[in-house]
Amino acid sequence: MWGAESDGVCVALPGHGGGPVEATWEANLAAIARAVVGCEVVIGYSLGARIAAGLVVGGHVPRAVLISANPGIDDAERPARRAHDAAWAHLVRTRGVAAFVDAWEAQPLFASQAAAPEQAREARRARRLAHDPEQLARSLEVMGLAEMPDYRGAIDDRFHLIAGADDLKYVAIARALPAPLEVIERCGHDPTLEQPAALAAAIRRALGR
Repeated sequence: MWGAESDGVCVALPGHGGGPVEATWEANLAAIARAVVGCEVVIGYSLGARIAAGLVVGGHVPRAVLISANPGIDDAERPARRAHDAAWAHLVRTRGVAAFVDAWEAQPLFASQAAAPEQAREARRARRLAHDPEQLARSLEVMGLAEMPDYRGAIDDRFHLIAGADDLKYVAIARALPAPLEVIERCGHDPTLEQPAALAAAIRRALGR
């Protein structure tokens, strides 16, 4: 996740190189909020986008750019999502990070990443393999969609949304929200990997609006 002040800051998330995962979504959000004090805009992808939404809704930051974001689910969906995240947490705890990363990257959601440059894909994989398995598991259990508030009702013109055109699920999620959306062509779920130059241009437009 990135916080945009004069020069910008990059914030590693709890469980992903940013220290241990706290006991609740709210505690993790508060820890990240302390790292972005003074920022005018936060920019986040996926989990980082959901945290960015929470930072704006909580009054910690005025604006956010959300990349491939799901800002919340219905309460009826939470048990199934909690079980889904628990299965991933069990996998990383019992089989290790390498097996977890193999399974994670094999999801259909990420199939379009095969077209990304090999060097970029290998660098992304190396960063994932360096994570601590217990902290990844804790992140899934504490910071997953099942545990975060539903921010959909708070999305407004404080937010700018970005999604890959080939990521049909997340484009549909974004189009259902009352916030500006930019769709990046020839891109799936992760524009940071698949179309970094187009993403950078889209972020500049979002910051300039």
